[in-house]
Amino acid sequence: MTSLAHDRYCDEIADQVGRLRSVVTSGADLDGTVPTTPKWSLEELVRHVGGALRWAALMVRTRAGEEIPEERVPGFDGPDVRGDPAALDAWLAESGDLLVEALREAGPDAEVWSWAGIRNAGFWARRMTHEMTVHRADATLAAGLPYEVAPDVAADAIDEWLEIVQWAQRTLPEDTARELRGPHRSIHLHATDTGPEVNAEWSIELTEEGVSWHRGHEKATVALRGPLTSVLLAFYRRLPLDAPEVEVLGDRELLEFWLERATFG
Repeated sequence: MTSLAHDRYCDEIADQVGRLRSVVTSGADLDGTVPTTPKWSLEELVRHVGGALRWAALMVRTRAGEEIPEERVPGFDGPDVRGDPAALDAWLAESGDLLVEALREAGPDAEVWSWAGIRNAGFWARRMTHEMTVHRADATLAAGLPYEVAPDVAADAIDEWLEIVQWAQRTLPEDTARELRGPHRSIHLHATDTGPEVNAEWSIELTEEGVSWHRGHEKATVALRGPLTSVLLAFYRRLPLDAPEVEVLGDRELLEFWLERATFG
């Protein structure tokens, strides 16, 4: 599946960072627990995101041939003072600028290490776009604010998730994704609020050989339907399957089985 253009990812990272900064400065409780990632407070979530931006930026800027340890990333942990929205906001803004500048300077084809074996800066442009897409949802929902994401970005986030599941099945024999093999079953994702230009439907096949998928409408063992943003959030386990925004038709247990084992993100 064709991903988005490199410049589109760069623009989106910048936009997502700006939107996350608006959550930081909204008056939201930085010490409050994030319901969708309960091991983190809102501040810890933002620090995780900012540190990841700086880590990816350093790898892209230096054209790293292997993974760079977090302790070698300048400013990785964030500001020394805690509970200060202004300091956290300034650090997050700088973190985003570092990555976007590094990605634009490198271009998509510059050789850079990645954990998925795709050794170019384009991998990091896409990966960090969707790191931001999902964790900004965590932060925005925790703050009780409305969440929106562009349809092309939401659709590409689902594509990438499916590609990561396939990668995990091929290369990580101990990952829970291995349990998604078995007798043929299928999952259909169907966004109800987009036109044909987005093609926001997915057919996912679970077989003995592993997971395969393609965009398009087909009957399936179970279907997840709703607005594209809601389908994205449910598929990333950020929205419960019994939420009014989505509808599950067919074998709900199969969809739950998938969500329990496709655990990246």
